[in-house]
Amino acid sequence: MGLLNGKVAFVTGVARAQGRTHAVRLAAEGAAIIGIDIAAPVSDHNGYPAATESDLAETEKLLADVGQPYVVEAVDTRDAEAMTALLARAVPALGGRLDVVVANAGIVNWNRFWEMPEDQWQSMIDVNLTGVWKTMKAAVPHMLEAGNGGSIIATSSVAGIKSLPAQAHYSAAKHGVVGLVKSAAIELGEYGIRVNTIHPWGVNTPMTQDTRMQEVLGAHPHYLVSFGSMLPQLPIAEPDDISDAVVWLASDLSRTVTGAQIPVDMGATKV
Repeated sequence: MGLLNGKVAFVTGVARAQGRTHAVRLAAEGAAIIGIDIAAPVSDHNGYPAATESDLAETEKLLADVGQPYVVEAVDTRDAEAMTALLARAVPALGGRLDVVVANAGIVNWNRFWEMPEDQWQSMIDVNLTGVWKTMKAAVPHMLEAGNGGSIIATSSVAGIKSLPAQAHYSAAKHGVVGLVKSAAIELGEYGIRVNTIHPWGVNTPMTQDTRMQEVLGAHPHYLVSFGSMLPQLPIAEPDDISDAVVWLASDLSRTVTGAQIPVDMGATKV
């Protein structure tokens, strides 16, 4: 018996990395999966390769191997209409309920705030903050209609607790996710829906291979003081480490937890 047998989970950013692992792990615990990813370039300012349609197809294969029902499509979280239309089709097809939402999709890029072009700032806010709001806005009516309560998990960051240099836009978005989730937890509590944020640090994904990160930190080595860890023997997490927290928050094991910020960060918010 899995922790999520009979439940349905909606996960964004599933083409690879954390989102893919979250979707597969939730499926392994018994959940049917609705998964989306833009699977295409998002911002010219990102210094790492974008997810692709073949990445999304690989996620579908992994979900098929698990054996739970799933619906996976290429959808941009900035496109509220497309998300709403997908959920209108997928939720009835998977039994008419929606129990878990993992608002994971996001991007990262680097620059000092006064040197950012406006599109670099705006695309970050649009994806990492407004995209989370649009995800929750599209999903919550289905959760309310089902009347089963549930759990919403939004991916923030260490930068959602302590701001980071050369990432003012990212820090603003990730702090904004925390504010959004705290309000949502208050508003949805009466319906038995819990809402929390997770706060990863470095995770072994394409984002951590961003060449522009290396350029910025090389040019401004004093910024490195903001990038500490309390577990030097564990310099970087794996996606499964973050999925452990997602599965816990999605399940009844965390039934008393809402409006919380859960660090999965090797202690990085403390140094």
